[in-house]
Amino acid sequence: MSDRVEQSATMTEREALARRFFEEGFNEGRLEALDDAMSDDFRTHDPQVPSDERGPAAAKAVIRTYRGAFPDLRMTIDDVVEQRDRVVLRWTATGTHDGELNGLAPTGRKVTVTGMTLQRIAGNRVAEAWSNWDTLGLLQQIGASPAPGGMAEKIGVRFQRAATAVERRIHSR
Repeated sequence: MSDRVEQSATMTEREALARRFFEEGFNEGRLEALDDAMSDDFRTHDPQVPSDERGPAAAKAVIRTYRGAFPDLRMTIDDVVEQRDRVVLRWTATGTHDGELNGLAPTGRKVTVTGMTLQRIAGNRVAEAWSNWDTLGLLQQIGASPAPGGMAEKIGVRFQRAATAVERRIHSR
């Protein structure tokens, strides 16, 4: 039984490779490390940073976007699940919004968001990555979206309902 516990506690090569994106890329800012970790046709799927770029340049673009907006960005890996050629990482990101993010001016606010990234490994490199994370939570923390239950949310909901009713009337004619 102790052999089984010891074996499960060791990090596999696929997990170590998947972690490089976060630890060396996001945390350390060593983008050159991604040249060896990402395949030449690597694709990233992050709805907040749409890109047609491929290869390590695609991974570097994502990291530059977020590190530019959050220069003190720290990614913590909370859980890892591995199956066949896939590695899923559940993570927590913290940082201070000191740079522009997709047109949103810096606020100086500290944020914490959680997310998951699924990476497909092929030929000892990361070939593809899909990320889903709490975008609404981030927007609320930097003041770009109203906090739940606040006056701004109530006004926004009423406005949305009124706009939807008007749109329905227009389309029903």
